[in-house]
Amino acid sequence: MAVYVSNIVIEQGFDFDTSFQLEDTRTNSSLNLTGSTVSGQLRKHYSSSTSVSFGSTVTSADLGILSISLTGTQSLSLKPGRYVYDLKITSANGKEYKAVEGSALVRAGVSR
Repeated sequence: MAVYVSNIVIEQGFDFDTSFQLEDTRTNSSLNLTGSTVSGQLRKHYSSSTSVSFGSTVTSADLGILSISLTGTQSLSLKPGRYVYDLKITSANGKEYKAVEGSALVRAGVSR
């Protein structure tokens, strides 16, 4: 499975959510995620020991859609700047795959 690269922007102190639709590169159709789970983490850099876990769900298994989210409280705890993240899919048979990766820009906000 190919890894989808997507850069995201997170507004500090606000709720964040986004979705990804994954494709089966062999058939060019939606990746069937039936029975799969997803998890994801955000870190300042790849070797950082501190991470923030996304709320992660498979929102439409037959269409290959997964979603990630952070609460406003979680995003407020992040310092503005660049981060890296990735999402891992665990298939129904227990195999693990990196599905999405990219950089995340946390932007400071004015409103509190």
